[in-house]
Amino acid sequence: MTEKVMPVVTRKGQEDQQTGQSGGCVRISGVGPQHTPATRIWFGKVSNEPGYRSLPHHHGEAETGGYVLKGKGRIYFGENWSEFLDMEEGDFIFVPPNWPHIEVNMSTTEELVWLTTRTPDNIVVNLPDVDDSVLTGFRRA
Repeated sequence: MTEKVMPVVTRKGQEDQQTGQSGGCVRISGVGPQHTPATRIWFGKVSNEPGYRSLPHHHGEAETGGYVLKGKGRIYFGENWSEFLDMEEGDFIFVPPNWPHIEVNMSTTEELVWLTTRTPDNIVVNLPDVDDSVLTGFRRA
């Protein structure tokens, strides 16, 4: 007999916070295998306080889709983190598997909030940190 899978609502304030993290980039899980019957998707909210950034990282085998809900972000990548993509509220991004990057909040006064989905789960592989000075245009204050 097949077990019946039912929908699950994760209420505001009850999101799973025991998910992969990366420095000043804070992730909370709304849908994921840790607290719902989901087996092939992770969906959550990612936020960076003003002037904060993630550690360099990648998401292993996971494909990632992101949507900037609020704020202005930049994703650094490439050799010596010399390339970047800027995004703002309303923009979507696809991040391929195993793609090293750094997510930053380009504002020193406003929060940056992303909605993010991954398959199969929220894989976060942190890499060695770099000094802020290598990130063109980024500042904390």
